[in-house]
Order: sequence, then C-alpha cells, then structure tokens
Amino acid sequence: MSFEKDIRFLAGSLLDYYRESAEGKGPVLRQRSIKEIHESLNLEALAGSGGLSGETLAKFMSAYYPNTTRLHHPHYLAHQVAVPHLNGAVGALVDGFTNQPMSIYEMGPGAAAIEFFVVNWLLEKIDWVPMPTDPSVTADSSYAGGALTHGGSMATLTALVCARSKVVPDVWENGTPGDLVILSPQMSHYAVARAAGIMGLGHNAILEVQTDKTGVVMPDKLPAVLARLRLEGKRPLAMVANACSTGVGRYDPLVEIGAFCREHDIWLHVDGAHGAGALLSDKYRYRLEGIETADSVIWDMHKMMRTSGVCAAVLIKNHAHLDQAFQQEGDYIFHDKAQPGVDFISRTLECTKAGLGLKFFFVLAAEGERGLAEYVDRQYDLTLAAYDYIAGLPDFQCAAKPQSNILCFRTNHDDKWHLTLRDHLIAEGSFYLSTTAVGDIRYLRFVAMSPQTTLDDIKALIDRIRRYASEFQHDTG
Repeated sequence: MSFEKDIRFLAGSLLDYYRESAEGKGPVLRQRSIKEIHESLNLEALAGSGGLSGETLAKFMSAYYPNTTRLHHPHYLAHQVAVPHLNGAVGALVDGFTNQPMSIYEMGPGAAAIEFFVVNWLLEKIDWVPMPTDPSVTADSSYAGGALTHGGSMATLTALVCARSKVVPDVWENGTPGDLVILSPQMSHYAVARAAGIMGLGHNAILEVQTDKTGVVMPDKLPAVLARLRLEGKRPLAMVANACSTGVGRYDPLVEIGAFCREHDIWLHVDGAHGAGALLSDKYRYRLEGIETADSVIWDMHKMMRTSGVCAAVLIKNHAHLDQAFQQEGDYIFHDKAQPGVDFISRTLECTKAGLGLKFFFVLAAEGERGLAEYVDRQYDLTLAAYDYIAGLPDFQCAAKPQSNILCFRTNHDDKWHLTLRDHLIAEGSFYLSTTAVGDIRYLRFVAMSPQTTLDDIKALIDRIRRYASEFQHDTG
C-alpha cells in the first residue's frame, strides 16, 4: 500500500530533518522567491498530473525542506512560535487522518472529550472552577468555561465578544453601541485592534493607558483614564493586560489592575498567549499573581507549550458569558437529541473545528506537567543569563531586564544599521532574530524558543554582530 510506504518514508525523512536542525546544520532560514520555490517543487506539473507518492514524494520533500524555517535550530531566535515537540506531530497526524470536526459532540466524541479535559486543565492552572463533566448541570452553577480556537487572535476576539455581551446584553438584536471603549496598553498585541475593528468599534475605540518606558501598565494612572471616559460619556468594554507583552516580554501588575477592575466593574482581559505558560513554573508563577481576578484569559499552546500551530485557548471565568456570547440558528444542528457530551459550537466563532486538543495532549502526555514546567524554566533562565552577559558588554545595551524568554538589545549604531544587520544574518543563514521598537528606539529582539539554544549560541551571535560591525566600518571607510 503506497500510503504505508509513504508514511514510513516521511517518518525517517522528518527525523533526519529534525536531527540536522537540532544539531545546527544548514541555514536557519533561506528565503527564495515564490517563483523559484514553485519551480523547485514542480508545483504546476504535480497539480496537473498528480502522483505525489513514492520517488516523486521523496524528490518533493528533498526540495521542500531547504525552504523551511528550521525552528529546531539552536540559532532560531526570532518569533514566539513553538519549537514543536515530536509527540505533538503524532497527535497532528492522528487528527488529520481521523478528521474529527468536533464542534458538535457527535462528530468527534473522543476529540471533544480531550478538548474538554485540556480546557479544564488550563482553567485549574488559573485557579478557576473547572467545567462539570455532567452535561445536565444547570447553567446557574458557578464554574468557568472555555474552548480551543485556531489562534490567539480568534481567542482574543471571542473574549472581547464575551465582554461585549455582558456590557450590552441585547447586542445581537440591536448592534454594538458607539460609546464603548477598550482600555489597553500600547504594547498590546495587534489582535486587540483587529477585534475592535471586526466588532464594529473601530480602532479609535481603543484608549491607550499610560505605561512605563518598557510598556508595563501603571495602575495608579488608571483612575484618571476612567474619569476622562466618563466625562466624555463613554463606557469601558474591557481592560486589557499583558502577561507578557509581545514586544518586550514583560508582565503587567495583575493584582493592582484586577483590584481596579473589580472596584469599577470593568471586564479584565489578560493576554497570556505567550506568558501564561509560567503558571506551570514554581519559580516564575509569581509573574502571574492576580490572574485569577481576570474575567477572561487567552493562552496559546503553540507558543510555550511546545505544540505546533495553531492551538489557542479562550478561558472565561463565568461560563455563562461564553455560552451567551454567540447566538445562532440551524435546525440541522440545534435540536433536541441525546447529548452525553458538550457541543463546543456555541462557544466559538468556528463551526467546523479541528480536534486541537489532541496534539497538545500528546505533548502534555509525553512530557507531563513537570516536563513542560522545566522547559519554561530553562528558557526563562537562559534569557536571564543572556541579559547578564549582554548587559555587561560595553558596546551593547538592553531595553530592560527580561521577565520571560524575550530580550531586546542593541549596539551603538543607528536603527537602520540594526535592520540591515538582521537582513544580513538571515541572508547568510547564521541567525534568525527579530526586531522591535521600545519607545522610539529600534532594538534587536530574540526569543529563546528552541530547547537546543544555549548561552554559547548567544555569545556566538554577539561575536557575529561584532564582526559585522567591523566589516561594515571597513566597507564604509
């Protein structure tokens, strides 16, 4: 059977790819033009004639691998994308093959049950009451709720839709009023602005709250913001807090922000897409103290939880807000029926939905909670060690002491030089890192995602930057 042979080939081929990447062989990233890639993969001929199997498949993969970003490479330092655990890939294969569109329980009981378990596991990490396994429990019971979504942007939108339904219960009949405002720090993920646009609020409905120079919310400035809103005749839809911020990786003070939101009955949304993984860590959990006071939290498994993209969670403290967030009709789905499980379809924007919990559970079941916690500790510890090293160099500066696995640093050159440097490192394939602006200054930014990365790799990066600086000075005379 060709499928069985192809699977065996792919298993060996992928393991070779993994070993080469983890050992630091080959470029981290090779960017060729779309036209070149189309030609090297012979896409037009294959689309016309088919036959992607056997030797043709082997030839295709040998052309495909050089055009990937090697996430397992120790010099992959660019973005907050998981370096996937190998067991997670097995879960993704099982999900892809069985294809369980489990938004309604009868279309994938096993996948739905695993998602239910995963969501409850996450809720318990926040110290919220998990969902009952008995579907007959009344809606008046006090427990949390949640669902897995295809990405953190969709999870953010879902959380803010829940907030809107609380503030404007008749929104589905009468639409979104124009007096709602989202309070948000400037360094919040752009998913917040996207959600505001999609919900009909517009980007002007986002009011940036005052932060320190690293983008962390200053709670003592919040009362003045609220007073200003009320003077303008507007209402807060939600307050967004970062745990941690995407650009600099710092945590907002959730205890103080939570107290402010409770005092004024404001929905608190915590963006824990990247940094909520610290909830597993005995060493770093304190960064998230106060998260239990939130009304909603998002948490991406495809960041620090070693799961391939995408698998995000939207978690709501009061399940009723999630159950009431979407209103829909469809008598081919919504009708009286035997219901031993839960339909997630009423809790997400998505109708057909992959069994996202399966691939994360394969990672969790392989590593265990302790194993994932050790990974978080390792990456955070490595970033602190990198900070201590780089901050001690006379020709480098850091934007802030890291609170996660994100570090922003720069040399004495101007912003354009740093962007050119990044392009050069990517082109030669030696290192792949990102950049961000902190205030008005452009910094190089690395995110320690690969478990293969060590402090020696960071030192090698600094050496390469210094050599480039020397070469650049020589070339420019």
